[in-house]
Amino acid sequence: MYSDAAANQLPSPQGLYEPSNEHDACGIGFVVNIKGEPSHDIVLKGLQILVNLAHRGACGCDAETGDGAGVLLQIPHEFFAKATSELGFFLPAR
Repeated sequence: MYSDAAANQLPSPQGLYEPSNEHDACGIGFVVNIKGEPSHDIVLKGLQILVNLAHRGACGCDAETGDGAGVLLQIPHEFFAKATSELGFFLPAR
């Protein structure tokens, strides 16, 4: 079993790793349907997580940049291919 001191000690610098860059994540959220079924409810829950994290202070004060917060979702290839073809460009086949 590790002591508290060992658990809090950072590794030594090596390669591209620099311990001084370590910091805690302010907050994350993760919502998933473990059966892989698409659901609008999952999207709504993801958006609620963003609302709940608004206290971070990084809420789009500069309209030209973002803070990395957002929702990652899977767009079905068929839907995306149809939408892009309507705009005049075509995606490669899967």
